[in-house]
Amino acid sequence: MQSRILIARPPCTHLFQNHTHQRPLSLFPRFKISLFPSNLLITSAPKARRNCIKTACISPARELFEKDSEISDESDSGTVSVSEQVLEVEGDGAGSGDRQTIWHQMKEIVKFTGPATGLWICGPLMSLIDTAVIGQGSSIELAALGPATVMCDSLSYVFMFLSIATSNMVATSLAKKDKNEVQHHISNLLFVGLTCGCLMLLFTKFFGSWALTAFTGPKSAHVIPAANTYVQIRGLAWPAVLIGWVTQSASLGMKDSWGPLKALAVASAVNAVGDIVLCSFLGYGIAGAAWATAASQVIAGYMMIESLNKKGYDAFAISVPSLEELRTVFGLAAPVFVTMISKVAFFSLITYLATSMGTYSMAAHQVMVQTFFMCTVWGEPLSQTAQSFMPELIYGVRRNLEKAQMLLKSLVIIGAILGLLLGIVSTSVLLWFPKIFTHDQSVIQEMHKVMIPFFLALAVTPPTLSLEGTLLAGRDLKFISLSMSGCLCVGALLLLLISSRGYGLSGCWFGLVGFQWARFFLSLQRLLSSNGVLHSDDLSQVKLEKLRAA
Repeated sequence: MQSRILIARPPCTHLFQNHTHQRPLSLFPRFKISLFPSNLLITSAPKARRNCIKTACISPARELFEKDSEISDESDSGTVSVSEQVLEVEGDGAGSGDRQTIWHQMKEIVKFTGPATGLWICGPLMSLIDTAVIGQGSSIELAALGPATVMCDSLSYVFMFLSIATSNMVATSLAKKDKNEVQHHISNLLFVGLTCGCLMLLFTKFFGSWALTAFTGPKSAHVIPAANTYVQIRGLAWPAVLIGWVTQSASLGMKDSWGPLKALAVASAVNAVGDIVLCSFLGYGIAGAAWATAASQVIAGYMMIESLNKKGYDAFAISVPSLEELRTVFGLAAPVFVTMISKVAFFSLITYLATSMGTYSMAAHQVMVQTFFMCTVWGEPLSQTAQSFMPELIYGVRRNLEKAQMLLKSLVIIGAILGLLLGIVSTSVLLWFPKIFTHDQSVIQEMHKVMIPFFLALAVTPPTLSLEGTLLAGRDLKFISLSMSGCLCVGALLLLLISSRGYGLSGCWFGLVGFQWARFFLSLQRLLSSNGVLHSDDLSQVKLEKLRAA
C-alpha cells in the first residue's frame, strides 16, 4: 500500500521549543521522520511494492535565511514556500531502507572528503619524504630529524586555529551572500597569519638552538648541529606556511578543495624532486632536505593565493583587525587551540623520552611517528565533515537530531573501516619493507618492537576524530577542552612512569595507545549521554556568537 502524508507546520515560533512529551532520541535511529507537531492529511493509493512517505513542510522560517529581494510578493499575502522531503523505503522492512540510507550517506561523505584528504596528507608527506631520503644516508641525521620535525611540523599544527576560524567566518559570510564581508575576513586573517609567521621565524632564528638543546637533553647533544641546521632553514618558510593555512581554509569555506589540492600536489612533487637532487646526487644531506621542503612550502602558499585570486578575491590585501574582531577569531578557535596544544605536547613528550634512549631508538621513533602522522591525517577530513554539516542539524532552523545521529553513525563506520585499513597497510609496509626508510638493522629491530602499539593507536584514530569533530560542531567546547587536557595530564604521568621503569620505546608507544583510546571512549560517552549535543533539547548553551560557525 502506498501512503502519502502531508505535514503542515504551524508558525515557526515553535521550532526551538522543548517538546517534553517526545521520547529520547537514540544515536542510531531507524526512521527519519520529522517529529514536529503537525496537522495530517492521509490519502490512500493502490497497493504497490514500494512504500513512499512524503513530507511537505510549510515553513515561513525560510525567510530568516533568504534575502528580502529573493522572497516573492506572494509571501506577504499569506503564501508560504513549500519544501518536500521524500523518504523511500524499499521492501516491507524498515531495516533495509535504513541500511540503504546509511550506505548512500557513506558514499556521499567519501565523495566530499576525498579531495580534502589530499590537503591533510601533503604536510606529513613532505616530512616523510625527508625521512626516507635522509635515512638512506646517515643514521645520526635521521635521528636529528626527530626533534627537528617536532619544532617545524608539530608547532605548525598549533596554529590550526587560523584554519578553523577562516573556514567558519568565510562560510558564514557566503551564506549571507556578502562578498565584501568575505574579503574583509580574509584580509584580517591574512594579517594574523603573517604576524604569527614572522614571530615564529624570529623565534626559530634566535631561540631554535636553545629549544633543541633543552628538548633533546645532554645525552643527545651530538644531533643538535644537524637538527638546528634543518630547523633554521625550514624556519624561513614560516610566513608562507601560515598564510597558506589561511588561503587554503578560505577556499575550503567556499566549498573548493581542488584548488588547494593542486597547489599542495605540486609542492609535494617539488619536495620529492628536491630531496633526491639535493640529498642523493649533490650530497647536501639534511640541509638539502630542509631547503627542498621550505621551497615547496613557499610554492604551495603562492599557488593557494593565486587560486583565491581567481575566485574574485584579493589575497594580497591585508588589513589590521580590531580588538573585537580578534576576540571573535580567538573565541571560535580557543577549543581547537587547546586540543592541538595537548596533542603536540603529548607527542613531543614521547619524542623527548625517545631521545634519552640512544641513537637507534631515536631513529626508529622518527620513522614510526612520521608514518603515524602520515596515516592519521586521513581521518581529519571526517572531523571536517562533521564540523561542516552537523551544526545545521544540531541547532539550525532545520534542526533534526535524528539526521545528526545518522550522520555520526556513518562517520564512525567509515572511520572504523579506515582505521583498520590504515593500520594493516602501514604495519605491513613497516614490517616487510623497512629498508624504504633505513638499512640499519639496529634501527629496524627497534621499529619492530613497537608494531603492536603502533597498530592499536592508529586504528582508533579516525573514529575518534569523527567523534571530536561532532563535539566541536555541537559547540561542546568546555567538555572537549577539559577532556583533552585531562588526557594529556594523565597520559604524561603514565609516560613518565613507564620511562622510569625502563620499558623503553615500546612502553612509550603503549602510553600513546592509552591516550588515543581514552579520547575515543570519553567522546563516545559524551555523545551517548542524555546531556550530549545529539540528545539534549536545551539550546541555551549555544551562544549567539557560536552560531556563526553554522
